[in-house]
Amino acid sequence: MRPERSIGQVASRSAAIAMLRSYLFEAAGVLLTRVPKWSAVKAWGLRLAKRNGLRKAKVAVARKLAVILHRMWIDGTEFNWSKKEIAA
Repeated sequence: MRPERSIGQVASRSAAIAMLRSYLFEAAGVLLTRVPKWSAVKAWGLRLAKRNGLRKAKVAVARKLAVILHRMWIDGTEFNWSKKEIAA
């Protein structure tokens, strides 16, 4: 059995999730507009921005960044700027 959560714990958790979403959205915007280094994620996001608009592209790139960060956290791998696999 899980102990019951207090109202403050639930509120702070939802606030943390909202903050995380805003940080991912901001990071996606920076990646698409400010970072000069090219990456597969940036190329994909810019193609999406041409087709669907910058705001939707930022949301999509933010979701992709969340997936990438989660996999990096679980696997302990480093971010690879290119699509090419590094031979072990």
